[in-house]
Amino acid sequence: MPEGDTIWLAAHRLHDALAGRVLTRTDLRVPRFATADLTGRTVLDVTARGKHLLTRVEGGFTVHSHLRMDGAWRVYATGERPRGGPDHQIRAILGNAENTAYGYRLPVLELLRTAEETRVVGHLGPDLLGPDWDPEEAVRRLSADPARTLGEALLDQRNLAGIGNVFKCELAFLAGVTPWLPVGELPPDVPARLVATAHRLLEANKDRPERRTTTARHPGVPLYVYGREGRPCLRCGAPVRKAELGERVTYWCPGCQRGPQGETP
Repeated sequence: MPEGDTIWLAAHRLHDALAGRVLTRTDLRVPRFATADLTGRTVLDVTARGKHLLTRVEGGFTVHSHLRMDGAWRVYATGERPRGGPDHQIRAILGNAENTAYGYRLPVLELLRTAEETRVVGHLGPDLLGPDWDPEEAVRRLSADPARTLGEALLDQRNLAGIGNVFKCELAFLAGVTPWLPVGELPPDVPARLVATAHRLLEANKDRPERRTTTARHPGVPLYVYGREGRPCLRCGAPVRKAELGERVTYWCPGCQRGPQGETP
């Protein structure tokens, strides 16, 4: 599931393949931008902003994409047949003499002026993996609505940019509280600890393909609760449970996490 660490890694792979090279092929397969032609222009950089990807091109253009649940970018040597899925799932192609990047199942794809990037990412909170990371501002935003559940506050990209459903569940577990607990009922030290842990986990995972939140004591189990419904908690042995919070499936340990419990179907 693409979250801030996945997007950071995707941006760096795209940057290595495209930046500093002249585009020889461009194809944006959405009606509004189907006739756009960026060939002959140099890709300047590819940057991650939270869960957004910004591919900046010479002349003041940015290709903006968002993977959401199952989008992906794949890079192949130019001339090599792409294998990321059926051809009809390809929504973007950016290629140069050496490499070609294919965007699969992209729910968000648009071409905009680089000067207008704030229109699509200006609402985001501090980026957990960005150069502008500001933990104090992240704590302030996370705590701004005391009545909101922790899970909803963590997923709100206006608070911290980069957290998705996996990290939401894992962070709540590591904090010892359920995702249904209102933010205003968190112990005073927990918001700052949550923010620090979120930053540490995304930093630790940004360079590796398999996401891990557990310690080396659990080599075969990369996550504490996410996806582990019915299995014993690694700390207390209680069965991990699953329920919905909003429209997102949520995992938690009723033995380790205090606060309101979700309603298991």
